[in-house]
Amino acid sequence: MRFPRSSGILLHITSLPSSFGVGDLGPAAREFVKFLQASGQKIWQILPLCPPAQGHSPYSSFSVFAGNPILISPEDMVDDGWATAEDLQEVLGSLATYPRNEARVDFENAIQLRTALLQKAFQHSLSSLATHEAFQAFRQANQYWLRDYATFVAISQHFDNLDWSQWPDEFKAPDSSAVAKFVDEHSDKIQYSEFVQFIFDQQWNRLKSECQKSGIGIYGDVPIFVDHQSADVWSNQSLFQLDEKGKPEFVAGVPPDYFSPTGQKWGNPLYRWDEMEKENYRWWVSRFRRSISQFDIVRVDHFRGFEAYWEIPGDAPNAQTGKWVQGPHEKPFEAAEKELGTLPIVAEDLGLITKEVEQLREKLGFPTMRVMQFGYSSEADNFHRPDQYPENCFAYTGTHDNETIVGWYQDVMTSGSEESQNLLHRFFDPTAEEQIELQLIRPVLNSQADCAIVPMQDYLGLGNEARMNVPATVQGNWQWRLTSSDRIDELVAPIATLTRESQR
Repeated sequence: MRFPRSSGILLHITSLPSSFGVGDLGPAAREFVKFLQASGQKIWQILPLCPPAQGHSPYSSFSVFAGNPILISPEDMVDDGWATAEDLQEVLGSLATYPRNEARVDFENAIQLRTALLQKAFQHSLSSLATHEAFQAFRQANQYWLRDYATFVAISQHFDNLDWSQWPDEFKAPDSSAVAKFVDEHSDKIQYSEFVQFIFDQQWNRLKSECQKSGIGIYGDVPIFVDHQSADVWSNQSLFQLDEKGKPEFVAGVPPDYFSPTGQKWGNPLYRWDEMEKENYRWWVSRFRRSISQFDIVRVDHFRGFEAYWEIPGDAPNAQTGKWVQGPHEKPFEAAEKELGTLPIVAEDLGLITKEVEQLREKLGFPTMRVMQFGYSSEADNFHRPDQYPENCFAYTGTHDNETIVGWYQDVMTSGSEESQNLLHRFFDPTAEEQIELQLIRPVLNSQADCAIVPMQDYLGLGNEARMNVPATVQGNWQWRLTSSDRIDELVAPIATLTRESQR
């Protein structure tokens, strides 16, 4: 699928400003939509919306179908009548150290606030939910994932969030009589999780509607693998490579690469693609159905895993002992297209990409990705250099896994090779009056790529203190966010000018 020539900004929801510890789906999100429209943008790229299972990473989730409760706006809950202003003030008062305008996300306090407020709202609404038409319609439309997710959350909390493979044996199978009895005895806890997802869905649909009215497409992210500690694995155990105790036999990752000399052992259980094929990839069809209902464009993370994936023994200390194993190729996508129609997918094909991966992507017609920061290592390697980008492409100055563009430029000029420095000086002039970040952004926007995406940090000219994620690390990531002092309104004119000049 080809996309019209356009441009957009990468900024995850958590990175929006707010007075409640983390960016959310409320007023600041709608203000950002106005900013995108005023600056001539057509795309808002975000990271996965799912509830994190480990380290607050949006790429590690309790469910790939559910929404992260931390993104729920307390202000919108009050405006929608789910909570009162007094409820919100009472909760805030119970968190005496709650931050008001921090430049970094405070995940723990933000979770506490929303949990307390959502529980109050649930208790207020419990007696009326059975006849609440919108809530019941949501439950019905999402029953293919919602019930399993809510049951998993309730049981997990019952066992102090213990790894599900360590639960008592009678609870490991989702269709066991013990689980059925638990559901009957803890119906309120299960309904609470369904209620939280309903509130999330209400707020998400409102934001998506605002985007549609403003001509902004939402560009979402679908990681190829799922977390072992998730409702997805617990409720579909036959579809994953697990041993008799429910532990992963083999896990996902990548071999040694640009980001890590020992590779990356992600720990996600690998799929039993043969079992998925027997069901005509039902699970993947459901996943794509959910994704395209939420997003206008879908980035499939680690697309190369559909051609071949790095299989690592579950007990290996790192990713070095893995091996390449053939994936399902085009079959899951063809099954989804047969049921859902044309898929608005972008293939994240970064890293060690073979001609077979390129052939698979081209066969499916998905756009490729290019990242400018990878284009200046050597004269001979111009694959990621903007003047070489193909049209059917999403081009970036950098992604959430990269340095900021200014941080990258500073690193190259201080510690990069002489060849890299000379290459940069041929294309960019540090003595020019124009800020270096705009010089670095312009070639990406001016390239032939159908779509150009720039992280918000790059337009702000921020250094690596504003980096979103450092791959293969677990501390300090996902915390950067905008504050009111960033004055992004001052960027409207220069961004609009760059966009107009590049005919996007």
